Amino acid sequence: MPISANDPTRKSWLDVPVNSDFPIQNIPFGVFITKDDVVTIGTRIGDFAIDMGALQQLGYFEGIELTDDMFMQDTLNDFISDGKKTWRLVRNRLADIFDVVNPQLRDNDAHKEIVIFNVNDIEMQLPVLIGDYTDFYSSKEHATNVGKMFRDPDNALLPNWLHIPVGYHGRSSTIVPSGIPVHRPMGQTLPNGETQPVFGPSRLVDFELETAFITTDANIMGENIPVEEAEDYIFGMVLLNDWSARDIQKWEYVPLGPFLAKNFASSISPWIVTLDALEPFRVASPKQEPTPLPYLQQTGDHAFDINLEVAIAPENAEATVVCESNFKYMYWTMSQQLAHHTVNGCRVNSGDMMGSGTISGSTENSFGSMLELTWGGKNPLKMNDGTERKFINDGDTVIMKGYCQNDQVRIGFGEVSTKLLPPFERK
Repeated sequence: MPISANDPTRKSWLDVPVNSDFPIQNIPFGVFITKDDVVTIGTRIGDFAIDMGALQQLGYFEGIELTDDMFMQDTLNDFISDGKKTWRLVRNRLADIFDVVNPQLRDNDAHKEIVIFNVNDIEMQLPVLIGDYTDFYSSKEHATNVGKMFRDPDNALLPNWLHIPVGYHGRSSTIVPSGIPVHRPMGQTLPNGETQPVFGPSRLVDFELETAFITTDANIMGENIPVEEAEDYIFGMVLLNDWSARDIQKWEYVPLGPFLAKNFASSISPWIVTLDALEPFRVASPKQEPTPLPYLQQTGDHAFDINLEVAIAPENAEATVVCESNFKYMYWTMSQQLAHHTVNGCRVNSGDMMGSGTISGSTENSFGSMLELTWGGKNPLKMNDGTERKFINDGDTVIMKGYCQNDQVRIGFGEVSTKLLPPFERK
């Protein structure tokens, strides 16, 4: 089935600002609360949020097989479970409804009043009920930088890294959408030169620049997903700030890896950009040497050219851009990650989230964490307000943005913006 929604010549009768992340060619999916306190599934064009539940009730999805309440739910899980054919039909229909030449909704003021909202008048929610969350470690540059800092610089990568997409299981209960602040975590750390740990707030809170993909129901227990089919089970992508507490992590990660240093908070952008929308931005992945085992081998382009940016805004001060990176640098692709994740028969469900791992490039300004940007705190970053940062201070807001752009269209993710608060105080 063709992806007619991607037609770069298509224009909308809704006003779309120049360089908007959300032209009519994007059609992302999310969940929001309207000004009337109604929770609905929706999409976005320009600065307008569109109530898909209302559209369905008004008959605009007639001819597409959908349950009666498909878009009147508080998560996208059921819609995602319907599979790729339904996603594409709905996205194509939305593009037709809002095409400049289609008068059906354009000329119906009563319907527009019910369906269309200014994005400033809605409240975005977590778009899916995330049952399981896996975080990978798939940037060769990031893994090499960390290996140089904490292990032997001449053998920075562990022996398995070039053979498997390394990952760990995270915690879904503390994943929050953009705009929800997070608290500095408490935990055990081992001060330099000491032999006994102490308890207190983390002193080295860090961001990790990541993306994440959201899956549909992919398999039954015991069944693997072939790498060449894996993208059929990926609904779309979000930006991910996978917060880290580096001092807690250093003390706890041997022998079993990340735990409390990672599960206190993860923040995502609220609009899921479909893989269909990203189709025009496919690029080749970095060359993989040695050649992966057969179940991970793939042909064609499976990376995406997504420009990424991180800024830090101190309280009551302007933001400073500290990182500019790109998703295309990732050594392991999303399809390889999903194929590896299921090769042992692990079940993957609708709404599961898979983090990319920190996305770092080869240049210092493209490093995707403060750990790398300041090289463990040795080289503080200067903010626009004159202050310095080794890691993230209380009151700082970390803002991540991402977009694809060619000479015809720009497809973006909006942002994930999160303020770091002091440790939680129990009243």
